Amino acid sequence: MREDAQGQGRPQPSGFLSRSARGAKAVWRWARRHPFAATSIYIAVVSVTFLLLPGLDRAVSALFYSPEEGFAAAGDPFLIRLRHLGPHLVRLVAIASGAVIVAKLLFPLARPVVPLSRPLFLLASLALGPGLVVNAILKDHWGRPRPNAVEYFGGDHPYVRVWQITDHCASNCSFVSGEASSSLWLVSLALIAPLTWRPAVAASALVLCLVLSAMRIAFGGHFLSDTLLSWGITFLLILAVYRVTIERPPVWLQDNVLDRALMTAGLWLRRSAARLTTAASRSGPRDLDKAR
Repeated sequence: MREDAQGQGRPQPSGFLSRSARGAKAVWRWARRHPFAATSIYIAVVSVTFLLLPGLDRAVSALFYSPEEGFAAAGDPFLIRLRHLGPHLVRLVAIASGAVIVAKLLFPLARPVVPLSRPLFLLASLALGPGLVVNAILKDHWGRPRPNAVEYFGGDHPYVRVWQITDHCASNCSFVSGEASSSLWLVSLALIAPLTWRPAVAASALVLCLVLSAMRIAFGGHFLSDTLLSWGITFLLILAVYRVTIERPPVWLQDNVLDRALMTAGLWLRRSAARLTTAASRSGPRDLDKAR
């Protein structure tokens, strides 16, 4: 068949790319409609991959290791300072969230700066995800040695696969990454930001999360699997807390109920403080006379 000037009849090289793009968009749309299922599948796929291919963890960490210098990035002053950016931001957001609640208690008749379910969501997801599940349960009880502590990279301990509980590490161990969890938690800000801000907030948080998580691998502090699973576990918990506090809250967690409860508590604290002040002022002169 003779081809015309437009090249009709020739295989189009963009066909595969366009089909792949359509497939990716379809997967993304499905994941947005079913975030719990998508995140659970992600955790399962990552877990199975590293259980079947444990050498993948060592291969990625080996990119940042040399027998002469070890994990050289861990001694870079700039990277060390950059590493602290994530924890500082997490503390800042947590303090700001707590301040909103404290302000409502101190000024109970004033309207809160933001709906109270927002700071409640941030504090609860931080406490449950990076706090309880990642650091208190997994890191302190799974016993996975960090890359810089395994024999393959000059340490004394064997390599341990994901989800395998051992006694090679007593606490603050490699599985899973706490800093990857806390930096991923910053993405929760995008869930409560105004709609026009959400893409920028999400993109900024994700870039920071990728940089800080990659640094932990380069420092020999965590394996790739520690980081990838930390992201999935943390995001699943963020989704769960978001569902309970904002998306489908029970009656006692709705904003108007929270507002009334904190207003009542704030007024009670104000009356109690006034009574204590009055009692102290009345007892002061008598105590002074007795002392004389």
